[in-house]
Amino acid sequence: MKKRCKMIIALLSAAMVLTACAKNTSDTDSNKANDTKTQDTSKDAAQDDTETEKTKEYQAKLDMIEPSAYRDARGLSLEEGAYISIIGKGTNDDFWVQVKKGAEQAGKDINEQLGYKGKKAVKVVYSGPSDKDNVDEQVNILDEELSRYPAALAISIADAKACEVQFDQAGWNGTPIVTFDSSSDYPGISAFVSTDNSASATEAANRLAEAMGESGEVMLFLQDSKSQVAQTRENAFVSQIQSAYPNITIVETYHMDQIDTYKNQMIQELATDKQAADITEEEVIDYLFEKHPNVKGCFASNSDAMELVLDEMERKNVSPFIVGYDVNDDSMEALKAGKIDGLVVQNPFGMGYAATIASARAALNMGNEAFVNTGYVWVTKQNLNDEAVQSILN
Repeated sequence: MKKRCKMIIALLSAAMVLTACAKNTSDTDSNKANDTKTQDTSKDAAQDDTETEKTKEYQAKLDMIEPSAYRDARGLSLEEGAYISIIGKGTNDDFWVQVKKGAEQAGKDINEQLGYKGKKAVKVVYSGPSDKDNVDEQVNILDEELSRYPAALAISIADAKACEVQFDQAGWNGTPIVTFDSSSDYPGISAFVSTDNSASATEAANRLAEAMGESGEVMLFLQDSKSQVAQTRENAFVSQIQSAYPNITIVETYHMDQIDTYKNQMIQELATDKQAADITEEEVIDYLFEKHPNVKGCFASNSDAMELVLDEMERKNVSPFIVGYDVNDDSMEALKAGKIDGLVVQNPFGMGYAATIASARAALNMGNEAFVNTGYVWVTKQNLNDEAVQSILN
């Protein structure tokens, strides 16, 4: 009997131990499950934070766009698989890379609003000449894109007179045209999306005049003589200097696409035996500065024109006051070093974004503003680290 009792007690003890172990295992599994849920929740929260952070990265650039209807993709009920073509004047430099990013972000936002994915997604495609500002290559791209019958097409026109035949064709095909950065006088363009080039060039003139003490000689360096954007900046800058600063004289205006004219001028004035083909652009710029040794200020209408001036400073140890447009690695370093006095920094991301939104609106016959202003910031060494400036630069 005692032996049986001992066995019963032993069995009961074993059962209690097993029950306790099972409970501990269950608790451990439950804790693991809870930990997993917590990790998943944290991961979701982290993803949400990442998405929010991504939005913050470019939201300041969208906030610069006026009117505000071009800052987001709401209300754009495009058909499934609609195709929007965006054509720039280049593909590789900083400005056009940002335009492409803005256009692609607008495409993502449109698809997110409509819930389109895969083959149903609206397709936004950016293209541009591999040789920046190459008019013939851009026209060929325009021909190819129109043959795809896009729902709408946006283009930054390299030559204000070069696309009229293609625009006629677009009209016959029912393809609305939006322009951005640089437009033309062609009738029927749905919208022009751009920096206010007249206002920004006027500000650049005022800033340069202030730096020069409102007196002295100035040279202008412009990327071309054909695009509307270059013409507008030149006209606004010259008009402001001539009307507001009588003691400042514009002694030379150099258009980068007119280099052969300057080469021939050099040959005649210097009586050199060199042929035009043997004269480099660096020699042309040297010649202009030697011709005008008292130049006190320079205006550069884009980053390529700015590069000419900065290179001259390095070669000839000249140090005029300099203002201009756009920022890249070289101009940023020059700004920090005090070699550039100020830059009009445009909003190419916002330009690409708003051009895509305007194209979508045109495709839907929603109506567009004639001019969509994507804004700019005047950047100097002194305000470079301001939060508002950094939000546009980054």
